[in-house]
Amino acid sequence: MARALINVPAKAKRGEIIAIKTLISHHMESGFRVGPMGVMIPRDIIETFVCTYNGEEIFRASLYQAIAANPFITFNTVAIASGTLEFKWTGDNGFSATESVNIIVE
Repeated sequence: MARALINVPAKAKRGEIIAIKTLISHHMESGFRVGPMGVMIPRDIIETFVCTYNGEEIFRASLYQAIAANPFITFNTVAIASGTLEFKWTGDNGFSATESVNIIVE
């Protein structure tokens, strides 16, 4: 099970640009390393990150083998209305993690 840390301001003014920061703890394996018995270690990475704001996609990233073991993703958006930001990470071997954060826009 992965653990996600999300930093989103609790309140913002309408039209304000806000910074969103996410970090997810995940054991990333590139698929290029050889294990102790001389067998390739299977790839196990997060492949996609998607953020939606009140159900509308505002950010998407595709991740590859060269990404860090605990991907830190930061981006900006405009605070348009109070609601929910939902974050979803998907990856190899059926991995999926979803978190959500509420924001109040004044």
